[in-house]
Amino acid sequence: MRLDKVGKRYGIRLPWVVRDASLEIPAGGLVRFEGRNGSGKSTLLRVIAGVSTPSRGAVTGRPVTGYVPERFPAALPFPAHEYLAHLGRVHGLTGPDLEARIEACLDRLGGRELAQVPLRNMSKGMCQKVAVAQALLPRSGLLVLDEAWTGLDAEAKAALDDAVAERLANGGSVVFVDHEPGRLARLGGDRWRLEN
Repeated sequence: MRLDKVGKRYGIRLPWVVRDASLEIPAGGLVRFEGRNGSGKSTLLRVIAGVSTPSRGAVTGRPVTGYVPERFPAALPFPAHEYLAHLGRVHGLTGPDLEARIEACLDRLGGRELAQVPLRNMSKGMCQKVAVAQALLPRSGLLVLDEAWTGLDAEAKAALDDAVAERLANGGSVVFVDHEPGRLARLGGDRWRLEN
């Protein structure tokens, strides 16, 4: 996947949040974005994930993508299973395969009991497990994780670390932001810093 001179701003008269970002994310590549608050990390991750279009430049070669946003929409009125089933269908999963993926992703994070709980009735940690589970529904491709570990208990954090390692081992790519400096350091990868 490539970004060529990507820029993003949220209005024609507003300042650029990200400008002239060019980089390549190779298959099997791990990329950590760093920078102070307000430097454009989340904006760039949204562009990489495909949920926001660049104002300038081009993104090419984006694979199937699972994305955990910095702010998960926790006030949704439907249960976790219904939410995960909808997003699974968006990724092309159906029938028994969809049900198996939902169960496996929730189980992995210690969240099986959340399946029938409405998202608006969940704590931050519970919602975060659902947010991570939906990103893991596709078995391969790119994972974009914007502070995905925030709010998770120790077991779920370890499960996400393992899921990242598996994704990389299977040729997928992972792009992430996290406030913990040592997060995923054992896996190597590149560090990109956003400034100015």
